[in-house]
Amino acid sequence: MENKKVMNRWLVVVGAILIQLALGAIYAWSVFTPSLTAEGWTKMETQVVFSVGLVAFALFMVFAGKKLTVWGPRNLAIIGGVILGLGYALAGLLGGTDFWALTILIGLIGGAGIGFAYVVPIAVGMRWFPDKKGMITGLAVAGFGFGAMGWVKLAGSWGHLIDNIGLSSTFTIYGVAFAAMVIIGGLWMVFPPEGWKPAGYNPPEPNASGASAKGTVNFSVNQMLRTPQFYLIFLTFVFSAGAGLMSIGLMKLYPIEALQNAGMDPVSASAVAGTAMAVFFSLANGLGRILWGMMSDKLGRKTSIIIMTATQGIIVILFTFMAGNEILLYVGATLIGFNFGGNFALFPTITADTFGTKNVGQNYPFIFLSYGVGGILGPMLGGRLGDLGNFGLAFTITGVAVLIGTVLTIFLKAPKKV
Repeated sequence: MENKKVMNRWLVVVGAILIQLALGAIYAWSVFTPSLTAEGWTKMETQVVFSVGLVAFALFMVFAGKKLTVWGPRNLAIIGGVILGLGYALAGLLGGTDFWALTILIGLIGGAGIGFAYVVPIAVGMRWFPDKKGMITGLAVAGFGFGAMGWVKLAGSWGHLIDNIGLSSTFTIYGVAFAAMVIIGGLWMVFPPEGWKPAGYNPPEPNASGASAKGTVNFSVNQMLRTPQFYLIFLTFVFSAGAGLMSIGLMKLYPIEALQNAGMDPVSASAVAGTAMAVFFSLANGLGRILWGMMSDKLGRKTSIIIMTATQGIIVILFTFMAGNEILLYVGATLIGFNFGGNFALFPTITADTFGTKNVGQNYPFIFLSYGVGGILGPMLGGRLGDLGNFGLAFTITGVAVLIGTVLTIFLKAPKKV
């Protein structure tokens, strides 16, 4: 089968990156929050829209995983692109500043569209690249991180869309762009023929004990949910995602406040905070997905997650002391973004290695529900403590939680299929 002429597997990477560049829109939310707070929104309200989007993303991804083999990856991606684009376009057409409209259209509907499309490049990519699961997953989701930088800068300091045409028109333009990119990228989202494998690739054999050997033993969803390994991975992702998502939601609001408290004028503080989010965090987020994925192919997923979460927990705690200094802010944003990006290369691949590559499209969405839980706990905690004037405590709490995830990962062992 490996000699049969099939599609060039690198076209899957091109399509995946194009899709993920659009899906990264959810991480660009922070560029809109200053304008919304100027319209009378509380910090908590800005985080509600973000959290609803994250939860919808995670929940609809579970549904998408169930439909992946029924509808096919190409159709699933296209449906997701249409839903995502429609949510943003309608938000713009309805004015762009109403809390409930944005919560439903950008949070719920936009998040649902992302959930439909997100699992597709991961599941398809692992089938085409069983020999490089970490690298290909990192590449497949890298656009998600890089996309945030482009959308933030296009709306803000580079494209000045918000200043020139307003929030509503910016949302509408983004909706059209998101739909077009996901639909085009989705055209390459097809599974390889049954039995196909890359030339020269020989998959490892299962262990004699019955334990999974890097994805060779395939667990169904029900079998996976009965293992303690699922819950260890799930909780670690909750803590790691929660800290990162809170950081994203506050990466502009908190540094603006901290820099002004340190004596910087409001205009400069806003520009510096915007650069921290749109350039340093976003670039590192994208690079982290690729580099952590590649490193995990060498170091192993478990070791990589231990290193990533340990360093992330420490940096998030220290960010309280870094946010008020321009240089340290850039360093902190880079490190948090780099490690946060690693989540999206490491958790899909540890899911595949632990519970099997064949069913990763169905299994990973259940692991990814942890992202939705973290998306509620992290940003809501940050928004609430921000309204109480204590952003620093939020970073300390979430940083400690990430370190707890490090300890949980240490106890992770390969499951046995009963």
